[in-house]
Amino acid sequence: MPRTFTVSDSVVVARPPLAVYEEVSSVWQMDRWSPENRGARVHGGQRPAEVGMVFDGRNRRGRSSWTTRCTVLAADPGERFAFRVGAIGLRSPRLRGPIATWEYRFEAVPGGTRVTETWTDDRRGWPDPVARVFDRIATGGHTFADFQRRNIATTLRNLKAALEAA
Repeated sequence: MPRTFTVSDSVVVARPPLAVYEEVSSVWQMDRWSPENRGARVHGGQRPAEVGMVFDGRNRRGRSSWTTRCTVLAADPGERFAFRVGAIGLRSPRLRGPIATWEYRFEAVPGGTRVTETWTDDRRGWPDPVARVFDRIATGGHTFADFQRRNIATTLRNLKAALEAA
């Protein structure tokens, strides 16, 4: 069975698109809703997202923790925010290469904003059997697509709860 390289899900948040965008694109606070992310350090200090901005994301899964180096690809207020993960490491992101791209789209709908979160596996050069073995080790027995499908659902549920409670 071929690998799934992209998964996404959506939720409607009872807030306007610009307000939701501003929260999501403030990457240092992603830990408020993500099940794995523990915040981020923006190179050059916290500021509104802009294309080319670099940040290091801190992550934890079970007892494992790691850091990723990310570069913002799209920062269209109220419409789209995207970044590419281009390096990974335990304390410092030293291992470079295509890892993943994350994208958030914001669409005005009756009752608020439809937020769509998409994960794309950028490891296209990995042979499928190697990726399957690595994925099962890294995720506790799942493919990354299945694992990220659950993470996205959790993130969107937490985002909706946090922003609607504010």
